Amino acid sequence: MTSYELARRIAAIADAKQAEDIVALDVAELVGYTDVLMICTARNERLAKAIHDEVHLDLKREVGILPSHSEGVGENRWILLDYVDCVLHIFVPETRERYRLEQLWGEAPKLDLELGATAGNVRHPA
Repeated sequence: MTSYELARRIAAIADAKQAEDIVALDVAELVGYTDVLMICTARNERLAKAIHDEVHLDLKREVGILPSHSEGVGENRWILLDYVDCVLHIFVPETRERYRLEQLWGEAPKLDLELGATAGNVRHPA
């Protein structure tokens, strides 16, 4: 599974769990530790945990992969799941606004996650 395919699968899982503003940034040319940085918003801490749980369980069960690292489970305001080629950040709204990762990685192209109307200004990887 390519990093792009993994990002699309994660996005579909998060979308099905009502994640909002799902963004995937192609950071492969900018950093050495991952190819895709993903960001999504959960309306509240309970939903953030539910998105985390569903992504974790689906990828374990259906793809056979576990995150190499995770953080934030328990507080559930900013949860990170590191799948090496793809890193997912799940934020509650106020935490996402505070840290503004999209601005930090503003030069990174957005990937088309094929989620319909949520995609804007995106590119398909070669």
